Amino acid sequence: MMKFPLDQAAVVFVDVINNFDFDGGEDLYANTIKIVPHMQKLKHFARENELPVIYVNDHYGLWKSDSKLLIEHCWNERSQNVIGPLRPEEADYFLMKPMHSAFFQSPLQSLLEDLGKNKLILAGIAGDICLLFTAQDAYMQQYDMWIPENCMASETDLGNSHALALMHSVMNAKTDSI
Repeated sequence: MMKFPLDQAAVVFVDVINNFDFDGGEDLYANTIKIVPHMQKLKHFARENELPVIYVNDHYGLWKSDSKLLIEHCWNERSQNVIGPLRPEEADYFLMKPMHSAFFQSPLQSLLEDLGKNKLILAGIAGDICLLFTAQDAYMQQYDMWIPENCMASETDLGNSHALALMHSVMNAKTDSI
């Protein structure tokens, strides 16, 4: 399953706290709900192997690095089925991001350096936007990556497939399932 040493790895969940209240949100939700069990398995894998779990999320205009406040803001009939099972726990890290990439103007790189982690396991939504940009930045900064194909969702299956193909072929990410 894992293609690199776990002692150097961290799990990064991107945009798991999401309200799905935007054009395309219904399609993104339909594809995201399919990956929730796999993401739960990944989180369990992280706990078993004592890997740090880092949530990096859009701010939804709140600009507060408070996962509970963001959950409350995004909680609705749809989102509760994703946020509920995947919400950050006390031991997890939680960072805000202003744009698509989890690295862009966020403290993610500093946190990873402080933790001594240079291998990333990326998961979340939307695969063809925020995960793709995060993977691109991680690749440019020479992180090794595993992006389980069953832990990433986009509005369309085609967009998700194209993003995975780029991550695998161009960014050298491992994309086998968890």
